[in-house]
Amino acid sequence: MIHLGKVMVVFGTRPEAIKMAPVVKELKSSEDLDTVVVVTAQHREMLDQVLNLFGIRPDYDLDLMREKQDLYSITSGVLNGIKDILEKEKPDLVLVHGDTTTTFAAALAAFYAKIPVGHVEAGLRTRNKYSPFPEEMNRTLTGRLAELHFAPTDTARENLLSESTASFKIWVTGNTVIDALLATVKPDYKFGSEFKDINFNNRLLLVTTHRRENWGDKMRGIYQALIDLVEEFPDVEVVFPVHMNPIVRNLAMDMLGNKKRIHLLEPLDYEPFANLMNVCYMVLTDSGGLQEEAPSLGKPVLVLRDTTERPEAVKAGTVKLVGTVRDNIYREAKLLLTDKMEYDRMAKAINPYGDGRASKRIVKIVREFLYVRIGAS
Repeated sequence: MIHLGKVMVVFGTRPEAIKMAPVVKELKSSEDLDTVVVVTAQHREMLDQVLNLFGIRPDYDLDLMREKQDLYSITSGVLNGIKDILEKEKPDLVLVHGDTTTTFAAALAAFYAKIPVGHVEAGLRTRNKYSPFPEEMNRTLTGRLAELHFAPTDTARENLLSESTASFKIWVTGNTVIDALLATVKPDYKFGSEFKDINFNNRLLLVTTHRRENWGDKMRGIYQALIDLVEEFPDVEVVFPVHMNPIVRNLAMDMLGNKKRIHLLEPLDYEPFANLMNVCYMVLTDSGGLQEEAPSLGKPVLVLRDTTERPEAVKAGTVKLVGTVRDNIYREAKLLLTDKMEYDRMAKAINPYGDGRASKRIVKIVREFLYVRIGAS
């Protein structure tokens, strides 16, 4: 058997870990590859939950999370930390994911070391560098540094082509989050004690908010709309795992704490969260990943943002951009709560993000790339 080389996988947050876990598993099943896993722990407590769930043991852990950390410290911490690891391990390819600061800084470090970069979930764009911030520029800059682009959809591929990325460097693979989701959801899942106050016979609205651009008045508008919905519909309950950021937590507790049928939970492990998504009525979120995951489970998604880097979901009808204005959120959620035809239209739309085999496609391409490099060297 020909040894194809060493692949280093780098990620730092819970969403990245979820989406890269199937890729790591597939890489480690390839006997002709060595796999090195590096985590930056840009988000420590949320990352560890996913590592434990998928049985991933990092080879290196930079443990970067600090209280009140900012983008400057994360970027410099990743650059300096990855530099030493690259020099020691000398990988033949570095794989990064998506749009975090870890993603961009790790890709930049690999570029400085003249090591090719593979970008998983490449090509997502809003064309507004401050929305979402800093994710839009993180993924755009990573795209300029990458040698291999694993685009989840044809739309993402077209975005890359419009930036003069060579077509032979782009592959449409589907999104690896679907691989992880389908491996995690169980029809007979038993929810733990943290859900004891929730009436699962009611219609559950699963809510997440965390985006920096929504902090302040926009988030107040979102939360007031949730209050309006619960007050109007007695069979509706809001289930809201609250982000760890104190700006989000303080406002959520102030506006939504002790409200009847609004449940503020601590951040959930991925397994209960995925299974909660499977039983909810619909999702209201400013997250990116949930726009891909929830439609795979037949759940409509109202996106609490003014822009999305996932326009194919809007086009497919699986998600709807509703912004952050209280009345707009209330109106669109009420429509789905009262109009079965509109609900079914969204719930039954075909998810454009793949079939759960993206990781296998990515690793196949990685192996072919490394095989060609061996022949050329």
